[in-house]
Amino acid sequence: MDDGVELVADLIAPVGDVDPPLATIIIRTPYGRRAVRPVAQELARAGFTVLVQSCRGTDGSGGTFVPQVHEQCDGMATHRWVRRQPWFTGTVATFGESYLGYAQWAVAGRMWREDPDNAPDALCLNVTMADFGAITWDNGAFSLANALGWSRMMDLKGLRGMLVRARLALLPDRKLSEAFDVLPLSDGDSVVAGRPISWYQDWLAHEELTDEFWTQQSHTASVPDVAAPVYMATGWYDIFLPWQLRTYAQLAAVGRPPRLTIGPWGHSSPENPFVDESVAFLKEHFAGVPTTRRAPVRAYLTGAGQWYDLPAWPPPGTAAQPWHLHGSGLLDPAGPAGGSTRYTYDPDQPTPAVGGPSLGGAAEPIDNSDHERRPDVVVFRSAPLGDAVVIAGEPVARIRFRSTAASADVFVRICDVHPDGRSLTVCDGIRRIGSVGTAATDPRPDDDGFVEVEVPLWPAFHRFAAGHRIGVQVSSGAHPRYARNPGTGQPAGTAADTVRADQEISHDPAAPSRIDLPVWEA
Repeated sequence: MDDGVELVADLIAPVGDVDPPLATIIIRTPYGRRAVRPVAQELARAGFTVLVQSCRGTDGSGGTFVPQVHEQCDGMATHRWVRRQPWFTGTVATFGESYLGYAQWAVAGRMWREDPDNAPDALCLNVTMADFGAITWDNGAFSLANALGWSRMMDLKGLRGMLVRARLALLPDRKLSEAFDVLPLSDGDSVVAGRPISWYQDWLAHEELTDEFWTQQSHTASVPDVAAPVYMATGWYDIFLPWQLRTYAQLAAVGRPPRLTIGPWGHSSPENPFVDESVAFLKEHFAGVPTTRRAPVRAYLTGAGQWYDLPAWPPPGTAAQPWHLHGSGLLDPAGPAGGSTRYTYDPDQPTPAVGGPSLGGAAEPIDNSDHERRPDVVVFRSAPLGDAVVIAGEPVARIRFRSTAASADVFVRICDVHPDGRSLTVCDGIRRIGSVGTAATDPRPDDDGFVEVEVPLWPAFHRFAAGHRIGVQVSSGAHPRYARNPGTGQPAGTAADTVRADQEISHDPAAPSRIDLPVWEA
């Protein structure tokens, strides 16, 4: 590396000559080279030369691992080094999922802007994003399960002995479950690991995404600089989905839309086609192999179980359609008649997370019917639909809201309510107000103390069948997916006191609470 630190890597080459030579693929990982080896071997069997490198401070590489911080400088040095090697095949591609995709974004835009001769010639980006701060503090709410769960995983990787790691991986993680309920949040890592974890402490100490701590790790601004062809794939239940589709939109806006696949997968779903589709994409660009793709975008329509070939995402013919929240519990395009809906949020008994995107395990839709009977969850439902409704894009809820607490969360979920009573998750989102990290963007209250809280939900491509109902639930938490809001407005990492909050949703016809659904008329 530029500072003299040595990183280790495995070189995996195809057997025999490959004519014409295919790209050399760089994979940079903090999870250990052995974990990536099966994929690297599969790419090598397809004719690619593959370099799998351990990130700084991991799996034998020198230096200290600090998540995100060194990936740009180390990645750029690695790209330049690869092009000087005798086994280099003449072009470079990058490949990887999750953190491995972030490592690609860290390099690509800046190199294309400052050093295009050494920049990657193609990128394969799967279930990933260019700015991990944005998911760590998701609209002001701390993503506790992901942040602490990932920190726990990385801590286990640092334990000596494969047997110890294997036994812990197979057993329920009691320490992690206990740590989720600890206040202040800054004590959670000590509960799970027996000591503070430096980066976890740093994440909690920097609530404002405008802080240099986060901006130096964000590569969102450089996304449009990437001039190489891009393949990206994700799932409707992936933790990075909204941000990955926004990077797609950034490249599409400058005339370089990626090839995109969105399927019925979560972050760790094993049935994804990422390797096969990446190989086909790279062979098309580097060897002229004709593509079998019928369209640039391939997306799975949930609720119908069908794949669609589309020219772009979101597809042409999509328009926002407002559905209003009525005091009666009705969800309807017609304006409400007035009144309000009230509920109480108790951070000492926080509203639990029910399903939703997560790092591991099942993330597919689950039945919310029992959850919706809780007194801290309010539900609005449409009448049975006379015709099917298809949404394609990012729904946005606009909730006219007030709270007796200094800080509050608004969590909104859309469900597909079946005739048999099942209420299955479609997508959701959260926004926090009144906190240290949201002070600069908090909406201003009106004379009655209400604010309009705008909550962007996870993108969706879903068909509500005729006879089904569209359901919207509103609550003030999804713990431990998002850390509970203590309600005091104090710094999230150190807040230990809690405040019970009375929440109110207004249905004033002059400023109605609503959700804008991206309805696809086609």
